[in-house]
Amino acid sequence: MVEYSYELKVPKNRVAVIIGKEGSIKKEIEEATSTKLNIDSKEGDVFVSGEDALGLYTAREIIKAIGRGFNPDIAKLLLKPDYIFEVVDVSEFVKSKEAMLRLKGRVIGKEGKSRRLIEELTECNISVFGKTISIIGLPDSSANARRAIESLLRGSTHANVYKWLEKRRRELKRRAIMEM
Repeated sequence: MVEYSYELKVPKNRVAVIIGKEGSIKKEIEEATSTKLNIDSKEGDVFVSGEDALGLYTAREIIKAIGRGFNPDIAKLLLKPDYIFEVVDVSEFVKSKEAMLRLKGRVIGKEGKSRRLIEELTECNISVFGKTISIIGLPDSSANARRAIESLLRGSTHANVYKWLEKRRRELKRRAIMEM
């Protein structure tokens, strides 16, 4: 059987989260995905190897999610076959550090209200970390969350974004009822 492998870079301050208490998170990821993780905590390098390509891909996505600021329990949602992980690069929308802070603040909102509302309306999990905003959720929901976040980054008003999300949520629920 062919052995596949990936090398990932994660922020050094997230390496301990990937390893977990006494290696518990690392072990859970390895067992759930049938892979082997070798972690260089000094450099922040994670080497993922295994024979199952799907397991390898899933392990890579979980590690990337934890590296982008997600709690390991939320990142493990990616073990479910219908969940996806997306990253929006905030630096594509700005030219300066001050502008980046301002835009990240728009997405987070006062006391996290904006982020929480987008999470509720899309049933996704969102993490704002470094120069990125990451999303974990079902494909349709993730696409809606991504569009809402990108709209805020482009300068749309919060009210218009929330209105659009509520409309999309009603449409998705109506479609789900019709499919029953």
